[in-house]
Amino acid sequence: MIPASWSSTPKLVYVFITYNLVSTVIYTAINVPYSALNALMTQDPYERSVLSIFRNLLATAGTLTINTFTLPLVEYFGNNASAWTKTFVVFGFVSIAAFLCTFFGTKERVRANEAGEQKVEENVPFVTGIKALFQNKYWIMMTGMLALFFLMYSVNGGATVYYAKDILGDKNLVSTINGIFNIVQILGMFFIAMLVKKFGKRNVFSLGLILDIIGMLVLNFLGGFMPVIVVSSVIRGIGNACGGATMWAMVSDTIDYGEWKTGYRTEGLVNSACSFGYKIGNGIGSALLGVILEVGGYVGNAAAQTASALTSIRICFVWIPIAVYACGLIIMKFYHLDKEFDGILADLKARK
Repeated sequence: MIPASWSSTPKLVYVFITYNLVSTVIYTAINVPYSALNALMTQDPYERSVLSIFRNLLATAGTLTINTFTLPLVEYFGNNASAWTKTFVVFGFVSIAAFLCTFFGTKERVRANEAGEQKVEENVPFVTGIKALFQNKYWIMMTGMLALFFLMYSVNGGATVYYAKDILGDKNLVSTINGIFNIVQILGMFFIAMLVKKFGKRNVFSLGLILDIIGMLVLNFLGGFMPVIVVSSVIRGIGNACGGATMWAMVSDTIDYGEWKTGYRTEGLVNSACSFGYKIGNGIGSALLGVILEVGGYVGNAAAQTASALTSIRICFVWIPIAVYACGLIIMKFYHLDKEFDGILADLKARK
C-alpha cells in the first residue's frame, strides 16, 4: 500500500515500478513456461485442443470470479485503502495455491527428437533460435494473429463503456453485454472439443471469426434493443469460444513444425516471442483507443456527443474488431498445419 503521506511524484514512481514489475516481469516469468506446457505435455493435437479449451475456460471463469468477489471482499475488510490490499492478498494466496497445483500436477512428456546419432539441441543459442523462428511460417502467422487480437481486445474492451453509454444510451448495459458474452463463452467451450475433433482447429477458429463478425454487424445495424443486444452477445460469445479454445493449441503446433523444419525445438522462445507480440498489440491498442476518440472529438462530460465522436466510438467497438477478424480469415487461408501435422509428427518420430 502506498503511504498516504507521499507526494504525487513518489506515488507515480511507485505505481510505475510495481505495476511493471508485476505485469511485465513476474507475469511473463509465469505465463511463458505455463504456455509452453501445452506443447510439452502432449503432441496429440486433440489433447492440446482440450488443454487449450480448459485453459481459456478457467481463465474466463477466474475473471468472472474476481469481478464478482472483489467489491464484496473490500466491503468485508472495511471499505478503505487497506481493504483493497487485504483483498488482493487473498487473491494472491489463491493464485499461489493454483500455481503449486499446476507445478505438482503436470509432467513434461515431450522431448526433442534425435536425428540419427546427433541429438537435437535442447539448449538452443538465442540467435540461432531467433533465426529458426523466422523460418517457421506458421509461427509468424499465429504471432501476427495474437498481436492483432490483443490490439483488438484492448480497443474493443476499452470502448465498451462508451458504446453502451453514448450509442446504446445506457452505461449499465456494459454488464449485460459482458455478462452474457462471458457466460456463453464459458458454456460454448464445453462443446468446442467435439467440433475440433471433427473439423480441425483451423476450421473451428475460422468459424469463430465469422460468428464474431456476424455478432458485431447484428449489434451495429439492428439497433440497441435488448433482444438484439442479447442475440449479438450470444453470437459473439460462441465465436470467441471457438477462437479462445483453439488459438493457443495452434501456437503449440507451430513448435513441432519448427522442429521439423529447422531441427530446433524452442518451446520457450516460441511462447516468449508470442508473449512479446501480444503485449505489443495490447499496448498499441490502448494508445489507439485514446487517439481515435480524440480525433473524433469525444468529450467525456458532454451532454450529447457529436456525430464524429459517435463514429469514432463505432470504429473502436465495431469496425476495428471486424477488420481484425477479416485479417484473421485471410491468414487462416494460408494456414494448412492441421492437414500437415500427422505427417510432421510421423517424420519426427522416424528421425529418432
